[in-house]
Amino acid sequence: MVFAAVLADGYKGVQANLSSAGLASLPDSLPDGLAAQFGEEARSRGIRIAALSGTYNMAHPDRNVREASRVGFRNVVKAATEMGTSIVSLCTGSRNEQDMWKFHPDNHSAAAWADFRSELEFALGLAHDSGIRLAIEPEPANVIHDAKTARRILDELASPHLGIILDAANLLSPETLARQHEVIGEATSLLGQSLLLAHAKDIDGAGHVVAPGEGAVDLLSFTRALRAVGYDDALIAHGFSGEKTAAAARELERLVGASE
Repeated sequence: MVFAAVLADGYKGVQANLSSAGLASLPDSLPDGLAAQFGEEARSRGIRIAALSGTYNMAHPDRNVREASRVGFRNVVKAATEMGTSIVSLCTGSRNEQDMWKFHPDNHSAAAWADFRSELEFALGLAHDSGIRLAIEPEPANVIHDAKTARRILDELASPHLGIILDAANLLSPETLARQHEVIGEATSLLGQSLLLAHAKDIDGAGHVVAPGEGAVDLLSFTRALRAVGYDDALIAHGFSGEKTAAAARELERLVGASE
């Protein structure tokens, strides 16, 4: 059902979540054969699974909460290998205890950095053993909140199993849209050789997420900047309402073609 809809809307690949296979995003257990079946169904329809979501709050202030999420994350890593994708995406976390996508002033503290880094080192151990790569995304409300902090963690850990998801909209705000080319240029310069995935999210002038091509982000300039640093992989759209999916697929195809 999921992949039939993906194909019908004109997409060639997905960044998947185990919820699409009827499980929790971080499941307590992984039924035998389910992940392999999920991957085979995608392949049979010519759809690539570019990455699998393993997001949890890696900077939660309670160590017990962070460690409790590790069981589900282990199952995500196992599922990724069984379904045939080599990338698992992560959330770098927030000190906000209720919502890992919401800002907290302590996100910029040394303690938050240390906790996140410790959790990431655990995840990288699994990635090494499983032969996969982990993709972290600069998010304004998270510990890794911009290109410079992303560059810092890459340099500190220096792991071949760690890379970046770059989302132009996450680097921008209503205040910085006017100088977006400068912001995006800095990000691709700092992170270009570590990119694993790119997101074509769009925002309007007030900062609200809209379908690609309907907002204020110069996504064509973004895709050209990605090309300029050698990125030639998946371009993922997300964050908009379901009735926009087919139009978003057409916009992604236009962006990819125009950036060549």
